[in-house]
Amino acid sequence: MVGTRVVKVSGHELDDPAWLSTFARGVASGPRTIVVHGGGKQINALSARLGLPVVKINGLRVTTPEVAEAVQMVLCGPVRSRLVAALRAAGLEAVGISGADGGLLEARITDADLGRVGEVVRVAPALLESLIAGGFTPVVAPVCADQTGPLNVNADEAATALALALAVKELLFISDVPGVLVDGVPQASLVAREVEGRIAAGDVKDGMAVKLRCAVRALQGGVAVVRIGDLRALTDPLAGTRLLSGAAHPA
Repeated sequence: MVGTRVVKVSGHELDDPAWLSTFARGVASGPRTIVVHGGGKQINALSARLGLPVVKINGLRVTTPEVAEAVQMVLCGPVRSRLVAALRAAGLEAVGISGADGGLLEARITDADLGRVGEVVRVAPALLESLIAGGFTPVVAPVCADQTGPLNVNADEAATALALALAVKELLFISDVPGVLVDGVPQASLVAREVEGRIAAGDVKDGMAVKLRCAVRALQGGVAVVRIGDLRALTDPLAGTRLLSGAAHPA
């Protein structure tokens, strides 16, 4: 969709009203935006209250049926509601949906070790296209479902799938770090072919490794601009770490 961007926001800072307000204003000041959100911090908190284990493999949450229900409660409940309220306060007509709504995201379990974690296999963008055409800002919780119950879909992977299906120009991964850190130093750019080497060397790991692999997939799939950064990346086109397809680094 020409003139539309996908912004994936980490859930880590969404409990901070000031951070959330700044995020919402940054979204409102830019082009039409589809927001995809995480909520790992909040899911961990609810899991602890319910006595559920928090286990991750390569940055992805191991999801039992009970954990899948906790994920659904958090992402389709307080986290999404908080985001929608902040965006509306910034002047946007935000509306919350999930991957299951309108068949937006179809996912299936591909790794038994991760439990009820879904990998996106199909995107049906009609609902998003209708919302954007109507002047709404969609806020997507990356939760899908099959006949057994909810499926937990990694938010970075959901955002990437949507960016590719909608052929957007830009995909942003926004969190509380200024970009990809190597030896504590934010990188202005990374070449796509370097990513697996950086991961293998331990320069990046866990959640950031997931983001980088998603970023490479988006770039290779035709998304022109893919960046990882903090709130500044919403309004400053040079902020954050930009993924490049070739060896040349931008001036």
